Amino acid sequence: MSAQSLTLILHLILAVLYLPLLVTLIQRHAGHETAAMLLSGYILIGSLLDVAEGLWRGGQLYIASRQVANDLQAYGALVLAFLLTLTVLSFTRRDPRPWLGVGAFWFLGFILIMLNVFRFGPVIWTNGNISFPFERLMPAWAALGWVVFMLGSVFSVRSAYAHSRQPLLRNRLNYWTPVFFLVAINDILLLGGIPLPGNPVRLLAAALAAFIIVTHDPPDLVEVSRRVVTYIITTLVIVVFYVVGLTAFQTVFKALPSYNPLLVGAGIALLLSFIFTPLLSLVRRWVNRWLNIREFHPSRTLHAYSEQISNILDMQRLANVAVGLIIEAMDISRGFLFLVDSELTGEAQKTYRLRAVRNQGERQIKIITLASDHPVVKQLTQEARPLLQYDLDLLPAFRSVSSSEREWFNYLEAEVYLPIFSKREWIGMLALGAKISGNRYSEEDLVTLSALAGQTAVALENARLVENLVQLNTELRQAYRALDKANRDLERLNQTKSDFISIASHELRTPLTTMIGYTEMLMEDASLPSTAHEMLRGISKGTRRLHEIMDSMFDIAQIDTRTLQLHVTPVDTALVVKEVGASLQKSFSERKQTLTIDIPALPLAKADPNLLKKLFQHLLTNAIKFTPNHGKITITARALSTRSAELPNGGVEIIISDTGVGIDPASQEIIFSKFYQPGELSKHSTSKTRFKGSGAGLGLALSKGIVEAHGGRIWVESKGYDEVNFPGSNFHVVLPLNNPKNGGQPKMGTEVQVQLT
Repeated sequence: MSAQSLTLILHLILAVLYLPLLVTLIQRHAGHETAAMLLSGYILIGSLLDVAEGLWRGGQLYIASRQVANDLQAYGALVLAFLLTLTVLSFTRRDPRPWLGVGAFWFLGFILIMLNVFRFGPVIWTNGNISFPFERLMPAWAALGWVVFMLGSVFSVRSAYAHSRQPLLRNRLNYWTPVFFLVAINDILLLGGIPLPGNPVRLLAAALAAFIIVTHDPPDLVEVSRRVVTYIITTLVIVVFYVVGLTAFQTVFKALPSYNPLLVGAGIALLLSFIFTPLLSLVRRWVNRWLNIREFHPSRTLHAYSEQISNILDMQRLANVAVGLIIEAMDISRGFLFLVDSELTGEAQKTYRLRAVRNQGERQIKIITLASDHPVVKQLTQEARPLLQYDLDLLPAFRSVSSSEREWFNYLEAEVYLPIFSKREWIGMLALGAKISGNRYSEEDLVTLSALAGQTAVALENARLVENLVQLNTELRQAYRALDKANRDLERLNQTKSDFISIASHELRTPLTTMIGYTEMLMEDASLPSTAHEMLRGISKGTRRLHEIMDSMFDIAQIDTRTLQLHVTPVDTALVVKEVGASLQKSFSERKQTLTIDIPALPLAKADPNLLKKLFQHLLTNAIKFTPNHGKITITARALSTRSAELPNGGVEIIISDTGVGIDPASQEIIFSKFYQPGELSKHSTSKTRFKGSGAGLGLALSKGIVEAHGGRIWVESKGYDEVNFPGSNFHVVLPLNNPKNGGQPKMGTEVQVQLT
């Protein structure tokens, strides 16, 4: 095979090696789509230049001379330098328009040179010994453009490095330096007329540039440099030690008849194996000091951290100690502890509320709320691993983060965010700033910080419980104070109401009595016309109704002030019930209702007969009012022989049942309150027995007061309120019995069995 064929194959192989780089850029670009596209153009043109060079050197492509071939390579280098500049500008997110203008200016320069607009002669410049012919102007213009674009690339990268505060981004930008160095070596040789066949150095530079674009987090150059320097120095020390030791032994012991250089070498090697590890550790510490790398001991830090935060229950102190220990151990500029409160929105979507734990005087950090589907929340909760600010700024997964949220994160000036979990629930977050040394967080650092966050979880949960307990106690004290104030206000209001009722009843009863007396006198005057008598009867009915209300209000006032006087005598409750029922017979007839009284002979109760009449009148009136037409009301009773503190002599129980609308169980206590109205206030009626008609709201309250004043008890039983099925109500009244004289048998009352319609 001829040399030309070998040259052609070599160039084609180098050109083919560009293809994997092209495929890699197309498949993976990690948010740098434009940079990947521009570098793909760089790779494609570079591979075509290699193919063209291979065809020329293999005799398959005619080019006039080697000089012309070199000039064409120079023009290609200019185009590649221009594409590299645009790639770097896109990667560093800088405006490419000024450099597009520079590229247009250089293209225009080629046109002007080709047309010889400036009328140059065959020789542009000469000093007699050296001349610069016109034919070399275009290659020179191309070389100058290459210098300009390469300097532009370097300037863009270094400017981005200077303005970046993220060690990870600065580390990634540092990888461009060897790219520029390799491109400079390749193209300087090319522009100098001694190009390397196939431009392999350019291929290496393109591979490294592609690696920078597709790799979001390349290895730390400082760490790589540290390891390389450490191992080089250690190796040199071992080699020097071995050579010096072997030479010394050979010089001193060579004359001995038993001297064996192999055994001496093996002995030195064995000695070196013992000192290798401490030597390596010593060199590593020396290199760390030289490169300003602070040594970090994870196990020691974890132990100290766990000991100092385990018993802290105060939230502010926990934040100070936890963040302070991490800052001191890892030489970090700043740090914050956030509490995370989860809650459900109206759409049943879970949200997380982040609030900083800070001391008085520290800068204010506003609270931020993030939804469960927020990319930051997904990263911290679902992936359960640290989030880097570098990732938040550059990865496509976080492009949906709003500008206000980015502003919140940027305000923290943090470098890494570590979630804190308790029982698989996100309860807190550590936000840590950059290292003071400017170095990045290594994988070992992130693992250690995750372990520290895990140890913080128990202490944080305990502190949160204490904080919630303190807050709950504070709220309870405030609630008790508010409740106490409300009770005092209610007592004053109730006293004011009682005073009003007492004053009103006293002041109105006298004029009402006068009105009733004069009205009755006028009604007895036969000389008045019939219309006047009709009007007087209406006035008399209204004033008597008002007088009854005033009597009830007066009784209520006496019950409230506990001045109600009882004239207790043995009372036959059956006769009292019968008398009250008879007085309401007209109301039963109007409503077409049936009253059935079925009371056996009962022991005489210890009661005030007048108050008992009021009691049963109110209860029967209430039953009539809430029972529909053609309904039934039944009164039954039984003796209670049970002896208790409330009924030392036993008692009687009277039950008033109806087939009315019933009472809601939730209202069965409140109906005995003063002025309680089951319906609308607009339904007040002058008729006391109208179906569901409203009154003053004092009847049941007065009934309860009368029963309790006698030492008895009253309550109601009902299945509920229903205006269709009418479940009815049962009012129970328990009254104590009279104490029989000399321990004899109690006197019995009359049996009553009556039906009124």
